[in-house]
Formats: sequence, C-alpha cells, structure tokens
Amino acid sequence: MASEDDQPESHTSRERSSESLSSRERSSEDDTRIIRRAPLSTPSQPWPASSEPQTSIIRRHPTGELPAAAEPATGYIPRAKPVAVGPPRERRPDPKSAVATAVVSILSGWATAVIATDLITGWSATDLLFCVAIGFLTAISAAATIGGLIALLLRRRVGRLLVVVGAVVALLIFAALFVAGAALPALVYAMPLLPLASIVLAALPDTARWSRSS
Repeated sequence: MASEDDQPESHTSRERSSESLSSRERSSEDDTRIIRRAPLSTPSQPWPASSEPQTSIIRRHPTGELPAAAEPATGYIPRAKPVAVGPPRERRPDPKSAVATAVVSILSGWATAVIATDLITGWSATDLLFCVAIGFLTAISAAATIGGLIALLLRRRVGRLLVVVGAVVALLIFAALFVAGAALPALVYAMPLLPLASIVLAALPDTARWSRSS
C-alpha cells in the first residue's frame, strides 16, 4: 500500500517539474524575442497625395516664319603651287644641231663615195697605186662617218670626233681629185663644202651639249 501511494506522488512531481521547465523556456523565449518594425515607406503603402497641383509645359508650334540662319561666309582658297625640291634641272639641249650634223654627214659620205668610185674607175688602168690609196682613204672615211653618226644619235661624246675625222679624210680625197687635174663638172667642185659643213656643225656648242647630256 505504501508503494502504490508513492507512485501517484512521483507522477505528479514529474508533471510539475515538466511544467516548470516549459514555463522557464517560455520566459527565456520571451526575453530573447526580436521585435521587428515595419519600414517607414514600403512599396505596398501608397505615397501620400501632394496638396500642390501638378504642372506641365505646353509647347506650341511657331505661328510665323522660321528665322533664317545666317550662312557662313565662304571665300576662294587658292590651291598651293608645287615647289621644286632639289637642284634646278638643266635646260634640255636642242637636238636640231645634232640632226643637222647627221644629215650633212650622210650627204658628205655619199658625195665622197661617188667621187672615189669615179677616180678608181678612171685611173685603175694607168696608176694602180693611186687607186689603192683612194680606196683606202674612202674606206676610212666611210667607217669614221658611219660610226660617228651612230654614236652621235646615241648621244656619245666620241660621235663628234668620228664625224670630224670622216670629213677630214673626205677632204683629202677631194684634194687628190683636184691634184689629178681631171675634167669635172662644176657641181663636183662644190661637193667639198659638205665635209666642211659637217665639221662646222659637229663643233657647235649645241651639238656638244647634246652629246654631254647623256
């Protein structure tokens, strides 16, 4: 009997202890509770209506003509002229004197060949040595004249010298013709003027500048 009375008492003491524990936990929870405050302005809350009326700007189209904008003053800007840089170029030599020298040298060579052929055919039976000398001089004159013409047209300095050598040899052939005393037409006596003209034209300063400009 004593044991049965002790059991309900222990049970009630347990309940009381559990209730005291729960009360303590509640009091500790109440002490550590965080109080959260709502923000002053939240998106859910509407903004307070302003007492002042809203104003707006009304833009109207101009009734009159638009003012003309002042055009900028335009002027003519002259184009810059090109300026040569470097040493000045020399004046290009005139080729007329070189061309004239070439033409007169060709005519002089033709006249020399005609006179030499006439001398060789006329004196071949009587004086063979004279014909050989005329033929040799004619060959030298022809070679010098042809070489001088080519060199002169190629603007080589030696061209003038060869033209002069060919003309001098042609004069020797004409001199031999006059020494022989053959009866010749008057035109043949004027033919030595061609070699002389070749020498004069080859010695001109314009011809020299033409040859040096290469």
